Amino acid sequence: MAKTAVQWVARPRLPDDHYVSSTIYTDPNIFQEEHQKIFGHTWKFVCHESELPLPGDFRTVEHVGKPLLVTRGQNGSIQTFFNACPHRGAKLVNEPRGNAKNFTCFFHLWSFNNQGECVSITAPKGYEECGLTPKDCGLRKVKTAVKLGMVFVNLDDNAEDFEKNVGDIMACLEEPMGTVPLEVFHIHRVVMKCNWKQWHETNMEAYHEWGHVVNRTTGIVADGYNEMLTVVNENGHATVKPPKPLEIKYDKYKGWDKREANPLPGLTASEFRVVDLFPNTTIILRATTLRIDTCIPVAPGVTILEQRGLGIKGESPEDRAERVKHHNQYWGPMGRNISEDVLFVEAVEATNRAGTSEYGILARRQGGKGQDDEMMRAYYRVWARMMGRKASDPHGQNS
Repeated sequence: MAKTAVQWVARPRLPDDHYVSSTIYTDPNIFQEEHQKIFGHTWKFVCHESELPLPGDFRTVEHVGKPLLVTRGQNGSIQTFFNACPHRGAKLVNEPRGNAKNFTCFFHLWSFNNQGECVSITAPKGYEECGLTPKDCGLRKVKTAVKLGMVFVNLDDNAEDFEKNVGDIMACLEEPMGTVPLEVFHIHRVVMKCNWKQWHETNMEAYHEWGHVVNRTTGIVADGYNEMLTVVNENGHATVKPPKPLEIKYDKYKGWDKREANPLPGLTASEFRVVDLFPNTTIILRATTLRIDTCIPVAPGVTILEQRGLGIKGESPEDRAERVKHHNQYWGPMGRNISEDVLFVEAVEATNRAGTSEYGILARRQGGKGQDDEMMRAYYRVWARMMGRKASDPHGQNS
């Protein structure tokens, strides 16, 4: 039956990790605290190494409000620095990407090489009295890791190494992403009116596939779909492990064909794989193509979604065209899934922001299989551990 006002706001009669308070998405203090306690200490995907193919190539990115400079050094290694001149704090590089052996600050013309060393100070004689020299003025280095071509950064110098942090959760990506060179062929951004966690949830819970016409037509009907096993680790990363390759029935959707041509290495013609990395990176493979999601928190109710489509470097124009077609059917800006997912999360945000939703329910249990909500429950257990508060009761009202 319909609920009264008192019943509507009552705490769900569920275990603490089976629901979340809507205020974790809307409270500006929680949003700022996440910057410090979560994003300040976790690994964040920033780009793919194919975006930096040559020594001297660079990209400028932003991570929780901090401008960063990602560059491939003359020795071929990829490094990351704060995009800030140590002299007076001016933003050092303003271009989104390019190639440079040295970076010169436009404010006072101090220069730095792509190893982060200060190589020249304008009119250095003026600093002789205080003893300041270029060797004292290097850029602030950011911990960087490259895994299967993906570049990750961590603002915490003392953070656990990336490989140890993710464990073997990315093992299902090793063959398709690690045996042939890949390159980014598509990047797009979407500004969404939602909290950053709401988008990541769409990549963790399979239950919302009922909301996608394509998914409920081609995926949910696949043999073994309800036998997919959810696998999570202690750091909030997750994947699914089907008992056998899950054959998505793409030709069940009118106008689409089977994906028999040119699958990625190790994948069957219609296979699906996914890895979710805490706090907000997802890698999804569908037979012939793959996408990497990451989202940039702007405000409690504003998020920039950044998505990359990847193909095999050096493949024929015909194979690339087919791969791009398959990518865009699902994931391009005019594809079937992405626009629907944005509508889903913005609909949730609208009621959370208005105060008409009190809780989100994460209570599906199917023995860890199929459309079980265990990925999200595990995710919010780690969120609670890092934040020092329960996602179900973030303000301690029910303690």
